[in-house]
Amino acid sequence: MSVQNIRRELARYRPTLVEDGVERRAAVAVVLREDRGTPEVLLIHRADKESDPWSGHMAFPGGRVDPDDPSVEYAARRETFEEVGLSLEGVQPLGRIDDLQGRNAGQPNGMVISAFVYHVGAPPGELVLQESEVQSAFFFPLWELANPKRHVRRKFHQTGTWEFPGIVVGDPERHVVWGLTYRFIEVLYGAVGRSFPEGSAGGVDPAHPEGR
Repeated sequence: MSVQNIRRELARYRPTLVEDGVERRAAVAVVLREDRGTPEVLLIHRADKESDPWSGHMAFPGGRVDPDDPSVEYAARRETFEEVGLSLEGVQPLGRIDDLQGRNAGQPNGMVISAFVYHVGAPPGELVLQESEVQSAFFFPLWELANPKRHVRRKFHQTGTWEFPGIVVGDPERHVVWGLTYRFIEVLYGAVGRSFPEGSAGGVDPAHPEGR
């Protein structure tokens, strides 16, 4: 499935959005490029930072929606430029996927996170990382994320004795996609009609911060 196919499928998709009664919002950018006809997605390894609820996670670029942001989608573009130096100015989203709610221990309502899918047609060039926010960033083949050989279940340092599904995208000790980003990938696959390995994010213990 090419980026053009993804564009067509997302044009038909009707995402589930959380519009009312939300005090805290964040937004992420699912940035795609195409390498010899194969879609690749931008992933970042967030810096270890006590104030960041996604500290140390593999993630999509993004962050909190500021009061001065004119829209949630603007926040996704702004955060992407701030974190990895990639401008999405003038780039229209291919589409939007479901809003998800992060689960923070002790905060049952958590934060609502929105995700916008973009395609950068020209090679984006070298990424310029904001080192206080991002340890590393790279593009990864989108459909390889469904390879069962990459899927694991393991404990993470935020989850105590509970195991959660993850996808190994690099160093197995450092680069494992799990939590909120895993859930967004699962939603994206469903939105474009692609199958995803079963046994995903079920059985979540709400006392633990899966998807923070």
